[in-house]
Amino acid sequence: MADRDIVEVLFSEAQIQARVQELGAAISQDYEGRTPHLVGVLRGVVPFMADLVRAISIPLTLDFIAISRYGPSTRTRGVVRFIKDLDEPIAGRDVLFVEDVVDTGLTLNYVLHTLQRRYPVSLQVCILFDRTVRRLVNDLSIAYKGFDLPDQFVVGYGLDYRQHYRNLPYVGILDPSVYLPDQGK
Repeated sequence: MADRDIVEVLFSEAQIQARVQELGAAISQDYEGRTPHLVGVLRGVVPFMADLVRAISIPLTLDFIAISRYGPSTRTRGVVRFIKDLDEPIAGRDVLFVEDVVDTGLTLNYVLHTLQRRYPVSLQVCILFDRTVRRLVNDLSIAYKGFDLPDQFVVGYGLDYRQHYRNLPYVGILDPSVYLPDQGK
């Protein structure tokens, strides 16, 4: 299980690392003289967050939340609940919310509204992958974006299928036979 389950590589390790460096440079420039507090959602953001913090050349702090979704469809509806909250208060801080992928925007919208109620000085968003074709919340303000994703089942670089494939250094399209039982290999 791993490389043999990938039908096409969409973004190579080199492409991802180059873009992360560009994002880190832009963040470093924009936050010069300040100490941004980066916040990410466990688990998928870990590879991106680790590389991004190394690409940022100014002082920073970081924290993580974990969420779960409940409801008829975890993709598009349901209730978002924090199962791990921030360890530090964000009032009076410049917060940069870092996310691996945004699909519908519902979860991001909920998290941003929750964080905004905690009175940060500023709250910006950095995402690595954007899948706008699935967007249900269209008024999201994303300050830093890596790549646009097609509407295909992709894994790698933090993106998973049943907790697998997160460790791939690239992002690729997962063979449908892996997740559609009637497709058989």
